Parts: sequence; C-alpha cells; structure tokens
Amino acid sequence: MSPWDGLAVCVAGLGVSGRAAARALAARGARVTAVDARDGDEQRAQAAELQERGVAVRLGDGETLPEGTGLVVTSPGWKPDAPLLAAAAAAGVEIIGEVELAWRLRGEGAAPWLAITGTDGKTTAVRMLACMLTAAGHKALAVGNVGTPIVEAVCGGYGGPSPQETQQPYDVLAVELSSYQLHWSSTVAPAAATILNIAPDHLDWHGTMDAYVAAKAKIFAPGTVAVYNADDDTSTALAERAEGVERRAGFTLRVPRPGELGVVEELLVDRAFTADPASEAAELAALGDVHPFAPHNVANALAAAGLARAFGVPPEAVREGLRSFVPDPHRIQHVADVAGVAYVNDSKATQPHAAAASLAAYEPIVWIAGGLLKGLDVDDLVRSCAGRLRGVVLMGRDRHRIAEALARHAADVPVVDVADTDTGAMDRVVTEAAGLARPGDTVLLAPVGASFDMFANYPARGDAFIAAVERLAAAGDPQAS
Repeated sequence: MSPWDGLAVCVAGLGVSGRAAARALAARGARVTAVDARDGDEQRAQAAELQERGVAVRLGDGETLPEGTGLVVTSPGWKPDAPLLAAAAAAGVEIIGEVELAWRLRGEGAAPWLAITGTDGKTTAVRMLACMLTAAGHKALAVGNVGTPIVEAVCGGYGGPSPQETQQPYDVLAVELSSYQLHWSSTVAPAAATILNIAPDHLDWHGTMDAYVAAKAKIFAPGTVAVYNADDDTSTALAERAEGVERRAGFTLRVPRPGELGVVEELLVDRAFTADPASEAAELAALGDVHPFAPHNVANALAAAGLARAFGVPPEAVREGLRSFVPDPHRIQHVADVAGVAYVNDSKATQPHAAAASLAAYEPIVWIAGGLLKGLDVDDLVRSCAGRLRGVVLMGRDRHRIAEALARHAADVPVVDVADTDTGAMDRVVTEAAGLARPGDTVLLAPVGASFDMFANYPARGDAFIAAVERLAAAGDPQAS
C-alpha cells in the first residue's frame, strides 16, 4: 500500500503548486482537502477540476484547519503565523511545502536535484544550468520557483498511482528554491546546491534576518556538494558551517584558487572539479559567452557551471549552454538605443541588492527608481552608486525615501520627481530621463521597489517602460528642438 493511502491531508492554497500537490496526493490515495480564502470564478473553476480527481475543496475559509488533518501541505505564500498553520502547529500536525512533498514522493532511481537559492539571480542561474545540462545530453528541466511545480516534474505530469509506477521523465532537475519553500522543507538533500548571495529581503514574511538566512542555509544539506559564493561573506560562512556536506567549492569573480571557479583574464575557468585542482584548470567559457553581460551575471554563470561540473558536465557543454541561454525578460534587458542613449529594463530589481548589481554594470546612468520599498533601507545603495549617476527620475509611493537618501549621499545629482500614477506616468518618467541623459549614457529602470503601488507586477512595469521607450524612439531625438 502507498504510505499516503488514507492519510488526511490539508493543502493550503489553490495556487499552481497547491493544485499540483493536491492532484499528486489524491492519485496516491490520500484524503485531500484543499482550502483557499478566495472564492471567485477562477477558484471555483480550479475547485471543479480538483473535485473531479477526488479532492474536497473548501473556498472562502482559509483559516480553519479541517478536522482530522494529519498533514498540511502549504503554499509558499502562506506565512507561518497564518491561522490555519498556527492551528496545525499547536495541534502537533506536521506542516510541509510542495518542495518537501515532491522530495518525499520521489521513487527509486529518481532524478537528482541540482538546487539554487539566493536573494538575487536564482531564475537566471537555474535557466543557465538547465541549458548546460541539456547541452551535455541530459534530459533536464528547470523547476520550482522558476515556474513548473516540482511535484509535477517528479511525478510525470499529474502523477500516477505511485512514484515507482510513474516513468521517470528526467535525468536531472535544475531546481530554483525560494526562502519560503526552504522554510517548509526538512529532508530535501540536493546532489549539489548553491547559495548565490544573501541580502535583506522578505523580512516581513520571515520576521528577522536570522530566520531568512536560516531558511536559505537548509539547501546545504548532508551529502550535498556545497557550491558557495566566495565573494559573499554569508554564502561562504553558511558553506563553512554546513554539516555533513560531501564537499565545498567556491566561485569568484577573481582569479580562482584551488577548489574554486573564477575568472582569468577573459575566461571562466574551473579549479574545483578537475582531476588535480592544485595544478590543473579547465577552460569553461569566455566572458563574451555570458549574456547579458554584467558582473553579477558572470557570477550566476559561474554558480551554474559549478553545479553542472559537480554533476559531471564537460567544459564544452558549459560553454554551449551559456551560448544557448536566452535571458528572461525584465532582467537587464536592453530595449533600444535612442539618440545615442541606451535604455535598459531591469524591472525585476525589486530590492536594494538587485538594484546595486544592475547599477554596477553601467556608467554613467540616468536611474529610474521607486515603488514599494517594503521597509528596506536604501542609503548604502545610493552611497555606492552616487558616482555613477548622471541624474535620477523617481516614481511610485516610496520615492520620497530614495530622494532623502540622494540628498544625503548624492546632493549634486539632478533629481526629477514624477508624482503621476496614471497610465501615462511611465511616458513622463521616460521623457524626463531622456532629458537628463547625454549620448553614451544608460537610462536604467532598476526600481529598487516592488511594483504593486502602480502596476499589477514587475513584468507589467517593465512592459510599460518598453512601450514608453518605443514611443520615444518613434518620436525621434528627445533633445532635438
């Protein structure tokens, strides 16, 4: 019998991962109740699909723990202090996430996981890794926080009666893990894993920086090859403190020491996964193979290469993978050159650490910033980039906080405040930025804040920027008069 047969499981949340978990559990004989506080047309359609698979669904009440629940599988967006989760914890009911569930559903001979976490760069690095694995001839898929639920990848779509009876569809999984997902994981042990970087983020969910770091640290599990960022103190410290890892390998933007991957002149090289790291280095790729080119993207490429090499991928497949990689939109995306000025969309830079990486890639810059800062401090960011700024255009609800930091650390930089929030606001922002820029400059949308004060999400903000730049280009040189 399946160990899940007859188990009463509450799946909290009808998001993509929650629905995948409910389907997989029902297929294995669990008595599943899926709950969601929402009760709209979309949720009712989702509920109907799940009910056809034997899942009980409760809409409009996301707070009450179903009677008799023996396990809760929670969606990553639910905070630990949510009433249903608090009730489960008080009753001694185990709470796990979809990632932990996927790990427990793996059958014999299941595909190993190569896992990536960090404050910034996860999606880029995991997609680079998937390209490297594919180039080496492996059937690989990028999963997790990147889009495809891990449960579906592990179980072959919606899952069969048992993991053993489901054909294993992949040789290896490139897994992006958020701090939320890691918080609810306890036994996940990737074959190799990396922490790209650590900076304050999601503190409203985790409560403290220590709790956020502790969640990230779970990825360096016993038996895992720990690939750490030798240029990031926290990533390095977490690798050093990790107990029972198989081995440690660093990556750096400097010339690598034995046991590291790094940069030598114009080349990415490996001195960690060669036969004799003390005296032998393997050429992996050229800096020109990394696109879009920026220092933090080189770090992403080295991290992905470290995981690939830990899995036995040859150097030529690392190079081929980087060359075939197509970046996701809204990540240091070159939009157009207008009147000798480059316009770059990095709407995904929603907190200071991400914006700092983007700002470090260009000079001089007309910076477009603003949005919801989520309580994060921007003084260090402004101080670090002040010398690169030609001007700044501010928008969004928390723009005054960025303006105050600029007054303290970059008082001589021209600042334009755009208070508009209507549909034409981005056109005015781009026009003001064009007026500040000179030929050879970069107008950079790196908002440092979340988008929800003005836009549905960061892609919508990026799309608005792209459209405004395209209209600017169609109108001709903004400085000609």
